[in-house]
Amino acid sequence: MTVSEFNQSVDLYSDNIYRFILKNMRDEDEARDVVQDTFEKVWLKSSEVAFEKSKSYLFTTAYRLMLERIKKKKRQEPIDNTLRVVTGDSGNPEFDLRRVLKEAVDKLPDDQRSVIMLRDYEGYSYQEIGQITGLKESQVKVYIFRARVALKNYLVSADVVL
Repeated sequence: MTVSEFNQSVDLYSDNIYRFILKNMRDEDEARDVVQDTFEKVWLKSSEVAFEKSKSYLFTTAYRLMLERIKKKKRQEPIDNTLRVVTGDSGNPEFDLRRVLKEAVDKLPDDQRSVIMLRDYEGYSYQEIGQITGLKESQVKVYIFRARVALKNYLVSADVVL
């Protein structure tokens, strides 16, 4: 990969990588650090990376760096079926759908959250997700299925509805 190709890959993919990492780590500073470290690693290996494969290589590197940081923090949160209701000006409870969805996704285990974000937010195929995460395509499908079931159960639970 040449310098201009590297710069082009930064322009094309840095925002997508940042958004993906931020959704998973929920920490802006950590997400910026992962993106920075990702591009540093790719720059050091630029002679070995073809520009055509740079997107996959970048996401794979970012994903692995993110997992390393998460393991260091040991942040594994169980799914909690509670929801805070926002009270509007009229005193009636209102549900902020975007916030509810974010809460639901945030409560997923890290592996499930990562694959569901890659599939439903970034639009990657099962095969591409497998390449990025290092998982088999069948395992990616299982994680996505489990994540969707957990999201469905969370979103239709009585605690959320009431």
